[in-house]
Amino acid sequence: MDYTALITGASKRIGKAIAEFLAGKGWNIVIHFNDSEEPAKELQSALREKYPQQKFVRIKADLSVEGEVEQLTSRVVDEIGGFNLLVNNASVFSSGYLKETDLSLFDMQMNVNLKAPFLLMRDFATHCKKGNIVNFVDTRIATNKSNYAAYSLSKKGLWELTKMAALEFAPEIRVNAIAPGVTLPPEDKGQNYLLNLAKNIPMKRPGGLEPILKSLDFILENDHLTGQLLFADGGENLGMNL
Repeated sequence: MDYTALITGASKRIGKAIAEFLAGKGWNIVIHFNDSEEPAKELQSALREKYPQQKFVRIKADLSVEGEVEQLTSRVVDEIGGFNLLVNNASVFSSGYLKETDLSLFDMQMNVNLKAPFLLMRDFATHCKKGNIVNFVDTRIATNKSNYAAYSLSKKGLWELTKMAALEFAPEIRVNAIAPGVTLPPEDKGQNYLLNLAKNIPMKRPGGLEPILKSLDFILENDHLTGQLLFADGGENLGMNL
């Protein structure tokens, strides 16, 4: 049986790593992207060359525009047929304390990080009817720090949505979440930025991509797991080890 995954934000960073990981396990991949068309093309070409028996398609959609989100699942089904796994990986990550957050910042974080996953999960349940959903939240959901107020709130909401959907969609669809911590530096920062951040977490080092991929593998292989959250964060959710 063919297995197909739709990964949002799949052309770069964590999304790209997930696409490569699943492709290596025999999955067909739908590479969603918005602005990163060239990286999406490069990833598609590389995967097609490495795994010629599998299917790799790319689909553009702006997750901040609800009309494009509402069309995305049906476009995937038309392009490649039903799919078995939805990975809500794409997100926007913008700083701002509560007092600094204007309406445009708030709406962008909520639209991409919470509303889009909500609509995609709804449509996956309607169109695909069985399989797995994996939502990417953030270790910040364990705290009440407000320096990324709207972002953190959107991810807290996504975790609550994960549990709600797990209950409603069972047993045909399992819904779980992964919360990364210090994983990759921002695109404008280097490895030293990560090393400094990691000094105060229990494991004292950045995790990189491997803990995330192992967490995803565990979720997919454990067919009695639903409504759960795996912190792939080196213990950061426990608090700072000063």
